[in-house]
Amino acid sequence: MASIANTYARAFADVVFSARLDAARAIGGLREIATLLKQSIELQRVWENPAVPADQKRKLLDVIVQRDGIDKHVRNLIAVLIDHRRLVFLPRIVDQLEKELNARLGFAEAQISSARELGEGEKRALEIQIEKTIGKKVRASYGLDPSLLGGAVVRIGSTIYDGSVKGQLERIKEAISS
Repeated sequence: MASIANTYARAFADVVFSARLDAARAIGGLREIATLLKQSIELQRVWENPAVPADQKRKLLDVIVQRDGIDKHVRNLIAVLIDHRRLVFLPRIVDQLEKELNARLGFAEAQISSARELGEGEKRALEIQIEKTIGKKVRASYGLDPSLLGGAVVRIGSTIYDGSVKGQLERIKEAISS
């Protein structure tokens, strides 16, 4: 299942680069279609129903694409997914596409948890420090975790950088016990 999402994501990433598309706009269009599908059981049923002719499914897609101003390349990917009955994989394809594009553009995704809401200056300073540490540009997403007590925890892929008070207390506890 993951390989299906990876295959489509890599192929569409190739399209994004070869056609010089705005990656953020392409991902936005795909997320928009994914949201429509999630919100509309009727749309899911039409696009997933083998009894509905493919040209009718594509006409409905074209109406949505035109109404929402979605790129033709995104439309073509959705049409392929509809034709091959792979629409169920769309959310995973979008997530994998984002990872693929970030990797090709030299970005690392960082999930940052802090005990309190960080100000813009603090966020930028933290991102600069992370960029220096890993040697890549960073796209950060932020979340709150009051259990950290203070500081922050940064997760990049499977690597965790723990600068939280909670983490420091745990390291002190381990040092004392050993």
